[in-house]
Amino acid sequence: MKNIDADCLLEIENLKVHFSSKGHTPIRAVDGVSFAIRRGSTVGLVGESGSGKTTIGRAIVRLSHLTAGGICYAGREISSLPERDFFPYRKKIQMVFQDASLALNPRLTIEALVAEPLIIHFPHWDKARKRARVVELLETVGLEEAHLDRFPQEFSGGQRQRIGIARALAVEPELLICDEPVSALDVSVQAQIINLLMDLQEKLGLTYLFISHDLAVIEHVSEYVLVMADGKIVEQAPADEIYAKPKHDYTKKLLASAPNLEGLFTIQ
Repeated sequence: MKNIDADCLLEIENLKVHFSSKGHTPIRAVDGVSFAIRRGSTVGLVGESGSGKTTIGRAIVRLSHLTAGGICYAGREISSLPERDFFPYRKKIQMVFQDASLALNPRLTIEALVAEPLIIHFPHWDKARKRARVVELLETVGLEEAHLDRFPQEFSGGQRQRIGIARALAVEPELLICDEPVSALDVSVQAQIINLLMDLQEKLGLTYLFISHDLAVIEHVSEYVLVMADGKIVEQAPADEIYAKPKHDYTKKLLASAPNLEGLFTIQ
């Protein structure tokens, strides 16, 4: 694969992820998807449940096995790398999951949860340095040092998502794949988490692939939008074009069936 330009951080080419189904035709969760993400930008991936959008995110971080196609990161093909060679890219690409209550081990304290990536990727760090980094991360996402010894179930949904974000940021990634990160939260809390992610992007120079079924959220966070249906991207364009002049019938259907987006999701 060749990058579309020097600013391209991630390029997906003809990605396919098929799942076998005993006695039935394989499920084509992702079926020939191609797109690129420019460094420092936010690309929104929107579609109904079952469209395959989450599978794309999982394939990028190797939680789902690729059937075909390729993934190029900062000019290098990474999808065919053996795990030993792919390991450094696990620092560069991190994922924020939809349900933090499932993503965070309830038996571990917040300090242990956020420190876990540091133990894996920076084994030479001593305990004091790891603890200082965890405190720094908690403060970055709006939590406090006093929270270190508490457990995930002691926090609200929004706070747990902040912990998940802190954990994802621990190893200083360049790309965050945000998989429905606010869908399980109340609207007011959604706005807080979106504000946090936008502030972090500006402060840390992050690049986002933002996955959501929520057209209002995607409209506010994304510069470029990919519309997905039945394992394929049916339309992609700058966000203002998608919302003002959709071309594909499926995109028009999504917009027509959504509540009035005007003022539905307000970012302060």
